[in-house]
Amino acid sequence: MTPRNLTNPQLLMPRIYYYYLSLIGFFGLFLLLMAWPTVLAPSHSLPTALILLISVTPLLLPLRGLLNQNLKSCTWMTYLSLPYFAHGVAETYVSTDKGLAGLEVLFSLLLCFGAGLFVYKAEKA
Repeated sequence: MTPRNLTNPQLLMPRIYYYYLSLIGFFGLFLLLMAWPTVLAPSHSLPTALILLISVTPLLLPLRGLLNQNLKSCTWMTYLSLPYFAHGVAETYVSTDKGLAGLEVLFSLLLCFGAGLFVYKAEKA
């Protein structure tokens, strides 16, 4: 009986699952950022359209490449998810509604690690 080798490619998760994780993170983050300032917790000091323009528009730039599994777009999506992570951590620290900010952190991490590992596995293959 030989011990299992953990670096065996058959034992690791296939690359397409990382892509699915990134899609879950992207669409979760997109829907959260659309619903947060409109339905869940509307702002009384800033216009809703301005908040949506600033928060959602950057996500739409590499969307076409992400849906086509373009490696360069997936890399950019990894970089783009980091400010959302920082915003979620700051909102968790500052606001009283920690649930929405925690979801933003979760979805941005899913997007970052899913797209990053998808690109990493593609370069290893």
